[in-house]
Amino acid sequence: MDEDLRERLRTAAASHRPDRARMLARIDRGMAQEPPARPVRAPRTPMPWLRVAGATAAVCGVLAAGAFAVTSAGREGPADGGQVAAGPASPAPAASPARGAALPAGNGPLWSDGSLDPNSNSYWAQSEVTVKTTQPLSTLTVELRIALNGGVNTTGSWRSLPEKDFVVSAREEDGFLVYRWTLKPGRGVPVGTHSFAGQYNHAEGTRDTGRDDYTARGRAADGAVSVGGDFTDTH
Repeated sequence: MDEDLRERLRTAAASHRPDRARMLARIDRGMAQEPPARPVRAPRTPMPWLRVAGATAAVCGVLAAGAFAVTSAGREGPADGGQVAAGPASPAPAASPARGAALPAGNGPLWSDGSLDPNSNSYWAQSEVTVKTTQPLSTLTVELRIALNGGVNTTGSWRSLPEKDFVVSAREEDGFLVYRWTLKPGRGVPVGTHSFAGQYNHAEGTRDTGRDDYTARGRAADGAVSVGGDFTDTH
């Protein structure tokens, strides 16, 4: 092989740019075709230097296809580069009812809790009743009873539901300061969590709440419901 032929082969090999997509498509088509029923006449033998250039191009194509396959196999995750979505997180454990909560059997839609407001101090306190209902209520009466120990006297009350929907009273009955909220006829209590609070002064120091209690009675679609509880904290 003279030097001129070698130079032409090197030039042809260097300038060759294989069409990777077309090569892979031709390979796929060739694998899918049935073998011919009779021998195919061999094509006319090309010039020697073209034969060498063709072999060089085939080797380049095989190497390129191999590199493409390795690159594709090493890629993980979605094609757009986004992260794979994680599975659903385990649900958090349900919180335990607060101290003083009442969960009576047979009162399905109603739940309650009694607590002492953390802003209460050595001279003043607020006792709060929380009522949660999963059904609308057509009637509701909430009573909060504060034992008359330690110079208790009322300083007011409030509720989260509209004021115009309730008749409110605060009076001393049988040794207790009783706050009472009664739903007016024709009004209703919606599904949700609602608060009722009584505020009062007391003698300086720690006041015992061991005798304080509350009740909530109403009517839902399933019939009459009621809950009750106490206040175990002292202040």
